[in-house]
Amino acid sequence: MNVLVIGNGGREHAILLALRKSKRVDKLYCMKGNAGTAQIAENVDVDYMNVSAVKKYVSEHPEIDYIVVAPDDPLSIGLVDELEAMGKRCFGPRKNAAIIEASKAFSKNLMKKYNIPTAESEIFSDYDKALQYIRAKGAPIVLKADGLALGKGVLVCEDLKQAEEGLKEIMLDKAFGSAGNVIVIEECLKGLKYTPGEEVSVLAFTDGKTIVPMITSCDHKRVYDGDKGLNTGGMGTFSPCPFWSKEIEKEVYDKIMLPTMHAMNAEGRTFKGCLYFGLMRTDKGMKVVEYNSRFGDPETQVILPMLKTDLMDIFEAVTDERLADIKIEWEEGACVCVVLASGGYPLGYVKGKQITIGNTGEAVLVHAGTAVKDGKLVTSGGRVLGVVSKGKTIEDARKKAYKAVEGIHWEGMQYRTDIGEKYRKG
Repeated sequence: MNVLVIGNGGREHAILLALRKSKRVDKLYCMKGNAGTAQIAENVDVDYMNVSAVKKYVSEHPEIDYIVVAPDDPLSIGLVDELEAMGKRCFGPRKNAAIIEASKAFSKNLMKKYNIPTAESEIFSDYDKALQYIRAKGAPIVLKADGLALGKGVLVCEDLKQAEEGLKEIMLDKAFGSAGNVIVIEECLKGLKYTPGEEVSVLAFTDGKTIVPMITSCDHKRVYDGDKGLNTGGMGTFSPCPFWSKEIEKEVYDKIMLPTMHAMNAEGRTFKGCLYFGLMRTDKGMKVVEYNSRFGDPETQVILPMLKTDLMDIFEAVTDERLADIKIEWEEGACVCVVLASGGYPLGYVKGKQITIGNTGEAVLVHAGTAVKDGKLVTSGGRVLGVVSKGKTIEDARKKAYKAVEGIHWEGMQYRTDIGEKYRKG
């Protein structure tokens, strides 16, 4: 088979690396791709948010048998619907199902309607009413722009001043554009041991009939060590989550995963693809923090390297609604990804910095914001590289990853030094 992966970040490079292992895949394509994907796939210079341009390319390349739509933006505008209408087989939800991520207001209303455990919340489109609500509730409190905002549209406000400023930033200053026309304001969930809590990401394959969770992972959203600074798309991940247990797994499957799949079916929005559950362990059990309609980034970078089953087999089983027939197996051990970012990220940063890579040992470099210019590897985004290492334990894997980081450099390179430490004791 010839497979096209749509997207140009670390997640897409990780998906391509997994597909490259498949005995059933002949040639890989990536639209638009980066310097890393170019090493294992044919990069396609087409804007994947231009649906007509994507359709034109696909129609001119009938040798492409299967398409993986990986990012949230093209899923939210219905790219899968358009490609399926052309007769193409795809992995990824249709537009009416991708709304579970594209609108936080939709997902909160869904959870309320079907009694799926989550934080208490209210939804506002009027700034003054939202401000009154915040002042009545007090802080800490969480503000979420309704629409897609590159993983940055969530503000955890520790005091009332922060909350008032955050509300103005989202609704009046339009820091996240039209994504902030509607806002979700919710209680700040508290974990059992940490503040603001203990979060875990659980991704699942689902064909609308069966839902199969992947191994767990933990993301580090804040830009600086100790979970300080602004939210980012993710500064690193590790797998598995140390506090995860068979009891928690059963609770999540029975009270969150299955009910979500059934709820989407009941709403006429059958979800087929990768459904991401951002969860928090609280004194009242596991609760949903967020849904994503696709593989997480950088969660994918630590999950797929541990997959033993052929990823292409899983993708096709989801497409054909026969996921129940596939046995999905995982390697033992742990995996850690340290994200290397441009100086200034997640705010302003300069592109085009030359990257030098020395000895990185056993680590795999997953490219995100990279390009080749005048024959040299340079930065071309905020998150530039993911340094991924496997080990028997999280500590073993993180030591290998950070040892590899020592061999990489560019002007202004920044990264967190505490990836994998957060839940060391579970």
